[in-house]
Amino acid sequence: MTEPLLSVRDLRVEFPNRRGTLTALDGISFDIAPGEVLGMVGESGAGKSLTGAAIIGLLEPPGRIAGGEIRLKGQRIDTLSPEQMRRIRGKRIGMVFQDPLTSLNPLYTVAQQLVETIRTHMPLSEVDARKRAIALLDRVGIPAAARRIDDYPHHFSGGMRQRVVIALALCAEPELVIADEPTTALDVSVQAQIIDLIKEICAERGAAVMLITHDMGVIAETADRVAVLYAGRLAEIGPVRDVILDAAHPYTRGLMGSIPTLTQESDRLVQIPGAMPRLSSIPTGCAFNPRCPEAFDRCRTERPVPLDRPGGRQVACWLAAKESAHG
Repeated sequence: MTEPLLSVRDLRVEFPNRRGTLTALDGISFDIAPGEVLGMVGESGAGKSLTGAAIIGLLEPPGRIAGGEIRLKGQRIDTLSPEQMRRIRGKRIGMVFQDPLTSLNPLYTVAQQLVETIRTHMPLSEVDARKRAIALLDRVGIPAAARRIDDYPHHFSGGMRQRVVIALALCAEPELVIADEPTTALDVSVQAQIIDLIKEICAERGAAVMLITHDMGVIAETADRVAVLYAGRLAEIGPVRDVILDAAHPYTRGLMGSIPTLTQESDRLVQIPGAMPRLSSIPTGCAFNPRCPEAFDRCRTERPVPLDRPGGRQVACWLAAKESAHG
């Protein structure tokens, strides 16, 4: 087994406030191997983006990592100073955010932003950095890249801006790319192109990808493995095909049932009743128990721990523990 590129162990993120402390991520653990795409899925508020922000050291104050550890190629990064972390961001970890306008400065041309980033992380002259920037824009599918490079971000469409952001994220050849809802604001045909592009470029370079999305369809198309988050906890993790075809956690089954299929014969999609709990009122036991059609007494009193299952899967569910005990 090769060493994971990214290893997250028992990650806990807290937000202190006047009334006490809210736990936003509670004991999350996962690995990403070199060249692997790990999809991270769950409803809004599940903690997906927060996990990404904790990894890259960009938690909004007063948020803080209160426990656990994050390692990049064996090196612990959650204890680094902001200055040391800044050197890792961009160089070793690239980021693609949901809204390209938050990643691009509207006052500078695309050339200025790419060249500056390349020169920050690589020992290249202005001329060579510009050549590299043009080659990158060309690679991410910007037509007439040599001419368009001197345009400002607002001269590009949403899909083209997202391509520029991908070029920006990849310009220092990072080992890990965190893509946080990279296709949300784009139409479906452009979504597919952007996802293919991230996959393709990362495969070429052997980079790992953490793809954060609420879209199970995108995960099914793109990821090698999938981690399902619920209320800041890991519900299930495993190879994407296994999880989609045979989801072990009732919450994952609910997410799967909400994807329309071409062969679907019933009129209605499966609905998960209720809503995700607020951080201030996460229920005792399994956080999903008030919404779970299969919950029993133990689910309401005791928090399930992630249990290993065949095929490199883990599921945090007492129902699965019951089944494996009988099996």
